[in-house]
Amino acid sequence: MTGDMAQMVNFAGWRTVEETLSSGKKPKNSRVYPMYHGTHINNAKDIIINGFKASIDGLLGQGVYVSRNIDKAKCYPLNTDKRERVVFKLKVNVGKVKKIDCDNHPLQKSWHQNGYDSAWIPPNSNVSAIKSGREEDCVWDPIRITVIGVVCCMDNDKRWELRRLIRNQLRTGECSLCGQNTPDRPHHIQDCWECSERICLFQREHRCVSK
Repeated sequence: MTGDMAQMVNFAGWRTVEETLSSGKKPKNSRVYPMYHGTHINNAKDIIINGFKASIDGLLGQGVYVSRNIDKAKCYPLNTDKRERVVFKLKVNVGKVKKIDCDNHPLQKSWHQNGYDSAWIPPNSNVSAIKSGREEDCVWDPIRITVIGVVCCMDNDKRWELRRLIRNQLRTGECSLCGQNTPDRPHHIQDCWECSERICLFQREHRCVSK
């Protein structure tokens, strides 16, 4: 190989693009989306360390209530001073999703018993209990939810404390290659088929020199 051809290097690999979805569109099955959850400041540490505990009941029955609409999350807990509220940013693997868009829907509280992992009420739906018109999601199994950040907390010291705790929790058990902590999905570590470097298929990016 001579001239410019001698300087050519071929690359192989991939780069992923994180999917975002407006609150008006139905979540796609088995996708991971950023969502939000509002809680009392006194509960924040326990959620980060021990995970969410599903509500026994609610508009959509048992599960963890979250939303892709941050303004919705900022309203919770209800009847609580905003100085005592914390809003978490989450990573949610929605699994199989059921749309609930009217009052007295036949699966409103029994969607999980019918094979669904999450339920979704679209914005401006015909569900009269949601006066704000904002979308709402309910996730049956808390293991599908990972806290990845604090987006609202008026107590600066508490906010930084919670963020440090989240960083430490994410590092515990995270994959050394992709940096993710996803206990609900196995990480397949293998040799790259092109350059033989050890890779995880959850890595957002991998570039290798073609041999």
